[in-house]
Amino acid sequence: MRFKINHVTRYDYSEPVSLCHSIAHLKPSETPRQRCLFSQIRVDPWPAVHREYEDFFGNRVSYFSIQQAHDALEVRAQSEVEVMAPNLPQPASTQPWERIVDRLLDRDDAPMTDLRIFTLPSPLVPADPDAVAFAAESFTAGRPILEATIELMSRIHRDFRYDPTSTTIATPLAEVMAQRNGVCQDFAHVAIAGLRGLGLAVRYVSGYLETLPPPGQVKLQGADASHAWFAVLIPNIGWVDFDPTNDQIPGEQHITTAVGRDFQDVTPLRGIFYGGGHHDLTVAVDVNRIPPVPAVDPPAVADPPEEPAVSPPASS
Repeated sequence: MRFKINHVTRYDYSEPVSLCHSIAHLKPSETPRQRCLFSQIRVDPWPAVHREYEDFFGNRVSYFSIQQAHDALEVRAQSEVEVMAPNLPQPASTQPWERIVDRLLDRDDAPMTDLRIFTLPSPLVPADPDAVAFAAESFTAGRPILEATIELMSRIHRDFRYDPTSTTIATPLAEVMAQRNGVCQDFAHVAIAGLRGLGLAVRYVSGYLETLPPPGQVKLQGADASHAWFAVLIPNIGWVDFDPTNDQIPGEQHITTAVGRDFQDVTPLRGIFYGGGHHDLTVAVDVNRIPPVPAVDPPAVADPPEEPAVSPPASS
């Protein structure tokens, strides 16, 4: 399935900004089930410096610096991607989760070496005993890893209430666990804290989700938003995504832009600026499906006319 994504972020400042440095995680990733067909970022005012690099986690990061006075900043990211649904085995047929923990603890298991960073606490996902206890209810002894994680995802969806007014980026994980309210990034952090506490490798995934309007209604332009979920490492399968906000394994409608330890590693846009006073922030996101091009039968080609038979000349 193909999508066209338009993500516009605009800051309006009450006083001029003399200088700003920013980084953006707005270009879709290349993954085994996702291809980025086109992507560009346009910044207004035009930056004096604009370059792209790959960070520690393999994300495409755009850095830009504006070195002229400005009272507004607009960053527009446009992309086209192709996404395929995952091909997963039956949950009950996957290996016990403890076996994966043993591999992550084995210093001689070279393929796991670089992935152990995802088993450790991170700035926004510290060790939390309540989150670990919550996850442990699904991770009983010998239970298949995929089966247990699906149940944990469903329990977060059921036991935590989605409330965009209840938390901010700065809300501690312990507070989210206590109030059982939050948004997609909070639910991802809850799962990550619980599973890392059990010894598993888990990462935060940032991206987009195609939303569809109710039947008979027109989709509102600019009404989509960034989304977040988590992914668990399952050897011989790879990183498997889970979306507790919607209680589903991400498929063709989930588009990945960046992965990291937590939200701080993959913030869509952040930076520092000098001046500016107060500012107003507006974000508009559109995720639109690109209809498949209908197959066209090749034009019919008439058979060439048969050449008349030529009789050999009569012998004298």
